[in-house]
Amino acid sequence: MKMLNLLLFALTSLYSIQAFANLTLMPQAPPITAHSYFLQDFHSGKIIMEKNADERLESASLTKLMTAYLVFQKIRIGKIKLNDTVKISEKAWRTLGSRMYVEVDTKVSVELLLKGMIIQSGNDASVALAEFVGGTEKAFVSLMNEEVQRLGLANTRYVNSTGLPDEQQHYSTARDIARIATNIISEFPEYYRWYSEREFTYNNIPQHNRNILLGRDPSVDGMKTGHTDAAGYCLVASAKRGEMRLISVLMNAKNKQLRSRESEKILDYGFRFFDTYQMYQPYQPIDTTGVWQGNTNQLQLGLEKPLYITIPSDQYRQLKVTLFIDKHIRAPIIEKKIYGTLKITLNNERISERPLIALTSVEKGNLWKRLVDSLLLFFIEKL
Repeated sequence: MKMLNLLLFALTSLYSIQAFANLTLMPQAPPITAHSYFLQDFHSGKIIMEKNADERLESASLTKLMTAYLVFQKIRIGKIKLNDTVKISEKAWRTLGSRMYVEVDTKVSVELLLKGMIIQSGNDASVALAEFVGGTEKAFVSLMNEEVQRLGLANTRYVNSTGLPDEQQHYSTARDIARIATNIISEFPEYYRWYSEREFTYNNIPQHNRNILLGRDPSVDGMKTGHTDAAGYCLVASAKRGEMRLISVLMNAKNKQLRSRESEKILDYGFRFFDTYQMYQPYQPIDTTGVWQGNTNQLQLGLEKPLYITIPSDQYRQLKVTLFIDKHIRAPIIEKKIYGTLKITLNNERISERPLIALTSVEKGNLWKRLVDSLLLFFIEKL
């Protein structure tokens, strides 16, 4: 009996050690001195940390992310070109706040105005671009709010293209701003590079990018600062280490030193304690299943979009992938139609779930094939 008790104790201890090893041990996120913040993986969309991420706050010059996004869209569809020249209006010239120092009635290219707005955060450049695209800044702001609706950003509203304070409501949230930043990086990589430039010179006036993380952390390659008395100090930062990219948004810090230091803490936490993996590529076979009544007996299933996951470091071996595939799939098969689900869990917690689609079409087989399969299915389904 004594030996049996010792054996049971040993087995119980081994089980407890293994169970402990399988736990996701995560250090607490560091305290962040800012009213609102948000950290998300660019590829997987995993939210790593957040606070007041849906609270509507004045967005200051972070507004210019949407201004740039709309201009990029117009360039992509050919409505405007980078080398188009823009006549500077008196309104643009008189705009207060940060400026690239364009002069009234001069002509400046769209490319230079974009650089002045992105690198220097020029309000004059923002207004000039808004007027060029929309006819008036007011009309351009209508386009901005239409884009807000299209993207489903329920907590964002604009009244100008610059982020300058206004008596009307002009606000956004950390979560919504992260979405806009993500779209710029993914859709316009050829223009995103401007967000990493640390200096811009126009009219013989050299000016430095206010995002000091660009010089402090080599992994940071964007993205935008903002400040007004009401909004406080804000910063959207994007950083890439290896194949992992993180996007952080920090709003309403008390000073410029804090917004940089706290943003750095947020990014360091994400990179240090999380890893991102590309699990599957789009349109690559994940599994093969049978097809009834078709001109072929097999159907390959895969994903329509790449699948990335972000999980705590050193937990990759604990992942479990499960496929749920429809039974008795019959031809005809339509390409991209859903025929199952892929589910990824970590320690019984769902990490990701995606539909499995047909990678090819399958036509009906000949009459004999359909007849034989119908008979077989009849008996199988009766069992």
